Formats: sequence, C-alpha cells, structure tokens
Amino acid sequence: MPEMTTSSPVPRADDADSDRLKALLERAATGRDSQAWSDLWTELYHNGSLDVTHPLVLHTLADMAEADKAGVAASALHLAGALLVQADQRYETRYLRHQHAPEVARLLGAANRWRQNTADRNDYCYLVEAVLNLEGDIHWAEGLVWGVVSEEYELECPDPDGCASLWVMIGERGFFSAAEDYALSDDHVETFPLHPADPRAMEGLGRRLYDLALADGHEEVARALTYAFGEATCPECQQRFSVVGQVVASSS
Repeated sequence: MPEMTTSSPVPRADDADSDRLKALLERAATGRDSQAWSDLWTELYHNGSLDVTHPLVLHTLADMAEADKAGVAASALHLAGALLVQADQRYETRYLRHQHAPEVARLLGAANRWRQNTADRNDYCYLVEAVLNLEGDIHWAEGLVWGVVSEEYELECPDPDGCASLWVMIGERGFFSAAEDYALSDDHVETFPLHPADPRAMEGLGRRLYDLALADGHEEVARALTYAFGEATCPECQQRFSVVGQVVASSS
C-alpha cells in the first residue's frame, strides 16, 4: 500500500460522491444490476446522501430513457420523475426542473414514446405516472396510479370528523367500497357499489388520461380511470365522495 505523505492529495468528499454516483449509474445502465437501482433510490431519493442536482443524474437518466432497453428506460423514467416531484415539494420551487430543462424535456419525450408502445398493463400505468411526474403539474400521480395498479385505494372518509377508513376496489374483485380490507376479511363485508364517471362528462386530467389509455390500446386502464375519477360511498355515514379527491387529500 502506498505511503501517505504530506504532499499526497486527499480525496474530497465531493469527489468520492461523484465517483460513487457515476459507478451506480453505469451499473444501472447495464440492465443487469438491480442492486444499483436500489442504491440509487436509497441515496438519491430516500436519504439524500447523493446530490440530486449533480449534473450526471438527470443527464444520465435521460440517456438511459432514450436507449433501446425497455426495462432500463422504465426504471430511469420512474426515478427521474420521482426525484423531480420530491424536489418540487421539498424546496417549494421548480428550480431543479428549470435548471435541467433540456434533460427534463428529453425524459418526457422518451416517456411518451415508451408509453405509446408498451403492452403490459402495469408497465403502462407506471409510464403514465412518469409522464405526469415529469410534467410536474400534480404531485399525487403516484397515489393515483398505485390504486389502478393494485386495483384498490385505502382512503379516509372526507367527513370532517374522519368517521372511517375505507377501501375502494376497482378490478377483478369488483367495483365497490367497504369498511374493511375485503381481501383480508374472512367475514361477510358489506359493500357499496361505486359510481364511475361518465367518460362523456369527464374533464381535465381525468378525460385526458382516459383518452390516452384508449388511444394506446389499454381499455382496461381506461375503465379503471372512470372509477378513480368517479365517486364512492362511505360505509359508515353513506356520504358519497370523489375518489380522486381523497387520493389528492391523502397525498398532501
């Protein structure tokens, strides 16, 4: 081992972090190293030990998104979108988006291209989430898409007294609300039918996502979205409420 002398350069923490980040991104780009993706999520998103504003981050994720490996691209887009939404909320500013506007534009373009050519239902939903996160107009895309993918939402009644937690089911098990987790209960659970939005009357984001899903060949996702943007009934007080409204409330 070389002897450290007073004239030997001492590695700076910034250099070490840059080397660590570069190595993780290179490993992730191979598409054969799931641990690298896990470490990127941990160190960029969860604990912030690596700097999300480092010029390598969004630039390299955009390179991955524009390459021809679908799995790598999806992972890059998911992480990039989550990092941008987190930065928006943490700093109450869109500084990161503005600072890296060219990379964000590349990522959004790639997300839309992959979205239009993805046949798997859940992969498609996660790409829609990435598109919404990269656009940055809402901060609750993860909550919205999570319910469509898992086919259920766990929500709170909007009553000011918070009368009940409830489950809203939108999938193979049916389309209803219940006061208990229907999948885990052994007893008879009283259910209340959902009230889907009429696609002809849908507006704004709901109509946009519905139309996109149909255009992209995902009729099942489009149908689920009519329930996500429709109404459910609280099993305790029988109040009807907006499902997406409570998704937004739970994400605040």
